[in-house]
Amino acid sequence: MPHVVTQSCCSDASCVYACPVNCIQPTPDDPAFATAEMLYVDPSTCVDCGACVSACPVDAIKPHAKLAEHELPFVKINADYHATRRPRPPLAPAVPPLQIRARGERLRVAVVGSGPAAMYTADEILTIPGARVSMFERLRVPYGLARHGVAPDHQRTRRVSRQFDQIREQAGLSLFLGVEVGRDVSHEELLRRHHAVVYAVGASSDKRLEIPGIDLPGTASATEFVAWYNGRPDQASRRFDLSHRRAVVIGNGNVALDVARILTIDPESLAQTDIALRALAELRKSNVEEVVVVARRGPGDSKFTLPELVGLSTRPGIELTVSPDDLAADRRDDPRLDVLRKLPQPAGRGRRITLKYNLAPTCVVGDLRVEATRFEHTKNGPPETIEAGLLMTSIGYRGRPVAGLPFDKKTATVPNDRGRIDPGTYVAGWIKRGPTGFIGTNKACARETVDALVEDFNSGRLTAPRTRATARVAQRRRQTMAEAA
Repeated sequence: MPHVVTQSCCSDASCVYACPVNCIQPTPDDPAFATAEMLYVDPSTCVDCGACVSACPVDAIKPHAKLAEHELPFVKINADYHATRRPRPPLAPAVPPLQIRARGERLRVAVVGSGPAAMYTADEILTIPGARVSMFERLRVPYGLARHGVAPDHQRTRRVSRQFDQIREQAGLSLFLGVEVGRDVSHEELLRRHHAVVYAVGASSDKRLEIPGIDLPGTASATEFVAWYNGRPDQASRRFDLSHRRAVVIGNGNVALDVARILTIDPESLAQTDIALRALAELRKSNVEEVVVVARRGPGDSKFTLPELVGLSTRPGIELTVSPDDLAADRRDDPRLDVLRKLPQPAGRGRRITLKYNLAPTCVVGDLRVEATRFEHTKNGPPETIEAGLLMTSIGYRGRPVAGLPFDKKTATVPNDRGRIDPGTYVAGWIKRGPTGFIGTNKACARETVDALVEDFNSGRLTAPRTRATARVAQRRRQTMAEAA
């Protein structure tokens, strides 16, 4: 009975090290790991020991006989990956423990942010005996996109927060919520209190679509919508007009599909999730019947992953459609195309998600608010106008400059060498490498940064803290909030 990785995989890689026969690929030391959509169990060598099930933080691995009907496609997806990868890479080596040179002092590090990259960074540092981490999060709730970026109906993926809860409970970690570096505490102040500061602040802004009318009421970014239905404090009171029967999403990555699915799913199926109650109430009153997801290129260039597509294609109550002409024009060998070609013909029942390709937006139409969006065809087809009362863009994330740190405007990242900006200041996660990978990708990224930090500590390049008054930061923040109230 081989085990199967399902769509809720977060690429944490804990299962890789737990597997005694190296049947889960790609491993973190494999270059393919950085771009893999998920991890895959080889059914020909799996010995059914179940070690991977215990190690997985999001319950994404199951025996094949216990898969739900909508998970059955993952049996073939797992097997096909291994069928094309011979010979098998060598067994992933165990990660050696971090070692610091005795200096008569405990390593003390400040981590800015509390998302996956920040939590994995703290976890790596806390493997060092006696190490201490002070973590600063500007919001009043932790975990970043792991909490506010994962759709509420992806319950297993959201369970990675349980792993972060365990990290948070470690004795060496102090978490300060509602504290913004640059407002409540300065970078220089953190350096005085710690050996080093690691910025794991993510890529918190959206790439902007520069077309006429993009600022009309009724337009928004998908990121804002996701934050709204997940109850992020700075978006909780936002309002989205769901009175029109059609919405348009420009971009077709996983976030775009999340937005389309939440708009078309039966709201009652979300009632038992941790969706924001205000958002659930609005979705229950929604008139949206169709979401059109528009991409500039063809189906073979889709940005959504195969697991996300499979999950959407088997979702009850939603008809997923794509033009046969778009599929006929793209003859590439791609498993996502295979899924799209096998979609049943629409029966006109329930709500619908329509995938459209080879269309580039030219302007938003409307007098007082958005009424339609005009597109030009990128393959010499006729222009097209799609009427919709809600337009959302989902064309990627960008990092924001961090006060006092260098910034590359082209890549929207902080230039670094293995996470090192200079001895004492480091970056991890998306602000380090750009918005790529999955939740678990940040684990290897964090380890690389901490390796550089430990190297600097051992070589004597980090200055010892000159004060231990970290608690003053929390006191100052409490005073600020009390004054504001």
